[in-house]
Amino acid sequence: MTDASPPALPTDAASRTSAPSFATALRFWLKLGCLSFGGPAGQIALMQHELVERRGWIDQRRFLHGLNFCMLLPGPEAQQLATYVGWRLHGVAGGLAAGLLFVLPGALVLLLLSWLAARHGDLAWVAALFDGVKPVVVAIIAAAVWRLGRKTLRGWAPPLLAAAAFLALAVLKIGFPWVVLGAGLIGWLSTRAGLALFGAGGHGPAGEEPAGPLPPPGRLVRLALVFALLWAGPVLAVLTLAGEQPWRDIAALFTKAAFVTFGGAYAVLPYIAEAAVNRYGWLDPATMVNGLALAESTPGPLILVTQYVGFFAGWNQPGTLPPLWAGVLGSALTTYVTFLPCFFFIFAGAPYVERLIHHRPAAGALAAISAAVVGVILNLGVFLGLHVFQPRPGETDPFAIALALAGLLALLRWALPVHWLVLLGAGAGLARAALLGLL
Repeated sequence: MTDASPPALPTDAASRTSAPSFATALRFWLKLGCLSFGGPAGQIALMQHELVERRGWIDQRRFLHGLNFCMLLPGPEAQQLATYVGWRLHGVAGGLAAGLLFVLPGALVLLLLSWLAARHGDLAWVAALFDGVKPVVVAIIAAAVWRLGRKTLRGWAPPLLAAAAFLALAVLKIGFPWVVLGAGLIGWLSTRAGLALFGAGGHGPAGEEPAGPLPPPGRLVRLALVFALLWAGPVLAVLTLAGEQPWRDIAALFTKAAFVTFGGAYAVLPYIAEAAVNRYGWLDPATMVNGLALAESTPGPLILVTQYVGFFAGWNQPGTLPPLWAGVLGSALTTYVTFLPCFFFIFAGAPYVERLIHHRPAAGALAAISAAVVGVILNLGVFLGLHVFQPRPGETDPFAIALALAGLLALLRWALPVHWLVLLGAGAGLARAALLGLL
């Protein structure tokens, strides 16, 4: 992968940058990984402030180029943006350092929290914590639907596509990958036909398309082969040493999810939840909500919730391994196959960034997927809300409904940071259990 070296940084006065040493950049990426709360919007804003405005490691135009490129890709855009900037600064080594350190702190914290949830989830105080957190998670999803809907559902076509995506998932039970691919195809073809149905006319930054030199034609083939080997080697080693199940299903599910995660973690979670809960029986819906809450309150990308699911897959179906080690293996395997494609997308596409972000059909596909994702996230909210508000058939939980409404108001009216809302929800759950004498 050493042939994937970045182009030289600009030297003109308007966009002058100062490249740091690798050691200095390494310290910054570790700090970023520890402080990256607040979801992709907050993480990208933090990088904009630190990398462009404060340190001047990359100029504004190339930062925006990278951001728009990452928005075209499946996967967590903030983590991929960090990988892209690291690649521009120090090549493949810099991209690996930035991307890995963006994920590692949150992954270690979530691993510990996953063990606590699995080992002590039946304790009264732990159950009380989660009783307060679950309604807050539903509120977070509802707020995401509202904010994304206001941004993307303009005109007649985007709301129609969002409704179709919701019905396809909730009623027709069509698989999530097919919904994403179908939406992307609609956007691509409509834009190619000259129809701006989804407002995809100006995705890339303003200005002429740069015409820098392209890498050798065989580069992508070599890169794909390298990453195929990087995927197959560890997966086959796990299957050989630990047996086929649940490791084969873990590798297959989360690899497939990594290639269709357009629109953020909320979009792909219904697909993962349906498979993990209904198809494989790794965990129940309530435990799935707990995992989402834990991922919301830790640093790093929200897609780390897949790691939590992988931990419970190993913990509940350990095979010949002790449950703890099976959970750790499931967690590690899930994280590996989830994020490995993210690095491939960046290293494969980074040299073509300026061309890709100005590609109108690709922008049209992304815009259509963004509209469909509103319906996808709504489906997730309905799926989880039914289990939170009706913990048992025919029984409604007024506390959960009231807490969810209060959480939604706090998010939309006062813009309360998500991790603080999760902590407040946990406190409300403890207070309720104390008042009822359950502790």
